[in-house]
Amino acid sequence: MQVAVLAHEKFPDRAKTAVGLLRYADYDIEAVLDRDNAGKRVSDFVPDVQDAPIVAEMADAPEVDALIVGIAPIGGGFDETWRSDVTTALERGADLISGLHYFLEDDEEFARLADENDCDIWDVRKPPEDLTVAQGVADEVDAEVVLTVGTDCSVGKMTATCELVEAAEEAGIDAGFVPTGQTGIMIAGWGNPVDRVVSDFTAGAVEEMLLERGDEHDVLFVEGQGSIVHPAYSAVTCGILHGSMADKLVLCHEAGREVVHGYEDTELPPIEEYVDLYESLAAPVHETEVVAGALNTKDVEGDEAAREAVEAFADQIGGAATDPVRFDAAAIVDEVVGE
Repeated sequence: MQVAVLAHEKFPDRAKTAVGLLRYADYDIEAVLDRDNAGKRVSDFVPDVQDAPIVAEMADAPEVDALIVGIAPIGGGFDETWRSDVTTALERGADLISGLHYFLEDDEEFARLADENDCDIWDVRKPPEDLTVAQGVADEVDAEVVLTVGTDCSVGKMTATCELVEAAEEAGIDAGFVPTGQTGIMIAGWGNPVDRVVSDFTAGAVEEMLLERGDEHDVLFVEGQGSIVHPAYSAVTCGILHGSMADKLVLCHEAGREVVHGYEDTELPPIEEYVDLYESLAAPVHETEVVAGALNTKDVEGDEAAREAVEAFADQIGGAATDPVRFDAAAIVDEVVGE
């Protein structure tokens, strides 16, 4: 499917959905919408993903099958400066795919235009209506369950999960991806958006996915969300941790991150404390351990400095570590899926 991706004023650093789609999705991305960088190309900013021109608005994009909202601002709201891009897409017959908390299908103008132009609107964050509480049976699936957890939001949990799936498959392991957030769901084409689920049903939403896919693969990699110390997102993190009943954890961190993103007056605890926090919180439901780490070194200049940062991170967590994008997730696959 040919798509355009909306990432106004956020590409690439604050457009993790757009970058995730460029790196992992099967979509042919024909254009990225970013009025600040119009006239440039994706490869000018991110060299290791599929390339595409950057345009100022949807009117400048080539014909596509769909427009994807590729940014997820805090709170998931809709910016009215995007309205003309969305209406242009619909008027041209393009479907809409959005991971916002603001549901585009509930917008009267968008719904009318979609109907008039035979377009579909997929609000990825709209959860199924039949979710319920967890039964505490995720540990009964045949697959080994590996969960990525973070020191903060936006440190690379989805990226690490996708890289681990690819590395495991390359090693001959039958691996599956369990998406829990909007980007992962767009990439995989299925999943439950746990940050939009009623809080009582969060663990159940994760458990349901594991029960659905647990007999299809030898290993299931579950995409984590938020952080257990995050002032806003800790509840989602805990729900995934308990609902997945993970056998192993991979701790994700961004090199140089010292405070909570968006809450700069809140310092992150020392890395060593996260290992105890996650293992202790999980233990009453299902014992698990942090077996490896994924360090995001995108802001570290030079591979030598990045390797030193990875080694220091490995020492802090007491296990193997890598930057799965800059180096290779294969470096920790044995730790993650081995006996």
